[in-house]
Amino acid sequence: MQYLYSFANVSLILRVMDRLAHLSHLPTESLTIMYLVDRWVLRLNLSRPLPASLERDLIAFLKENGMPHTPSIQMLSAFQDLDKGSTATQVMNSYQVIVVSHGDPDPLGLQDFCSRFVEGLGYYPPSLV
Repeated sequence: MQYLYSFANVSLILRVMDRLAHLSHLPTESLTIMYLVDRWVLRLNLSRPLPASLERDLIAFLKENGMPHTPSIQMLSAFQDLDKGSTATQVMNSYQVIVVSHGDPDPLGLQDFCSRFVEGLGYYPPSLV
């Protein structure tokens, strides 16, 4: 099972990551986060389907904070390469996308990315708030 959503800012991504961390029964296979200029994209891969009630709750929460995302061909190819074992750096170089994390959820890595990004820019873009 795969869920692909976009979010307006990093605070919403962190909220989702926190919620997912508290769902211990969630069969998470991988969580991928990509940064686009105007939004964040989160892809959640599960190793098995969820019971209907749990899936409804998860989708409701994701829609409350973001919206379903339709990926470009380039993004689909990037996801496929990540799933085949390519490193985030290899994927970023091949597809010119920013892979913030892939694999286990890593909120600290996400916050570190934002700090370094802001440091390089010298200001906070709205999507990093």
